[in-house]
Amino acid sequence: MHPTQQTTIERIERAAEDVVALTLRGAAGPLAPWEPGAHIDLNLPNWLIRQYSLCGDPADRDAYRVAVRLDPLSRGGSEYIHRFLRQGRTLTVSQPRNNFPLAPAPEYLFLAGGIGITPLLPMLRAATAAGRPASLVYAGATAETMPFADELRSEYGDRVRIVATKQQGRPDLAALAAALGPDALVYCCGPASMLAEAEATFPADRLHAERFQPVAKEYGPATPFEAVCARSGRTVPVPADETLLDALNHAGYPVPSGCREGVCGSCELTVLDGDPDHRDDIGAPTDRIFPCVSRSHSDRLTLNL
Repeated sequence: MHPTQQTTIERIERAAEDVVALTLRGAAGPLAPWEPGAHIDLNLPNWLIRQYSLCGDPADRDAYRVAVRLDPLSRGGSEYIHRFLRQGRTLTVSQPRNNFPLAPAPEYLFLAGGIGITPLLPMLRAATAAGRPASLVYAGATAETMPFADELRSEYGDRVRIVATKQQGRPDLAALAAALGPDALVYCCGPASMLAEAEATFPADRLHAERFQPVAKEYGPATPFEAVCARSGRTVPVPADETLLDALNHAGYPVPSGCREGVCGSCELTVLDGDPDHRDDIGAPTDRIFPCVSRSHSDRLTLNL
């Protein structure tokens, strides 16, 4: 349904404690272009699909770079990558998608927590290349757990502040906010505690955040509805106790999916008619839906399937 690309794992290297960086070279020539903030799906050989931010150079069309932290509560994705993937293996990856684009601004502050550095690396590169004042505050438990810290120090010098929180405590976001110009934009990616503090500190119209996990929300009770598949002419019932994604898959529509939490965007579908009940964390427009979490306010929802 969504275009894919074939890559070969050119290199796997240790980027920090429990973090590996993968360089994926296009197996059939140049890879699809991307912009800072984009991510790709990795279709792993154990049948899982996982999303990782692109953290290399967008100007390099020959290879992608991603970094993967070993999650102690891994559902099989990061554990497989760390234990079983090897150099030379072929991997199918998606076209890049960008739910976290870098908007034009006269000044930038980037806030990273741990593996949240990955989407911010190319943003910092783009901002400095454009001649914009830009700084990065990068926090992690210890220096050993922070991927690309040496690379950042070497390339950007005092534009980058590395904060090992076990020794130095958390960065003072209020002080950072006070030092910013009135039109500066703030980009933040990291654990929920960092995002919550950033949201409490910076004006909402100047803060852009990307989450690892969805924000807990409450919705009304799920009700059944029908998904009308316009191109095939079929109607798929969606019971109250089943997601739209699962109903479509069970009916023979292999909609790709990754996070199943309304965060990654890999299951995006086009809505032709009806009133979607958006429950994602991406901010789907009215003519799109992420069926892993979203439902329908109307009795029927017509999809471009």
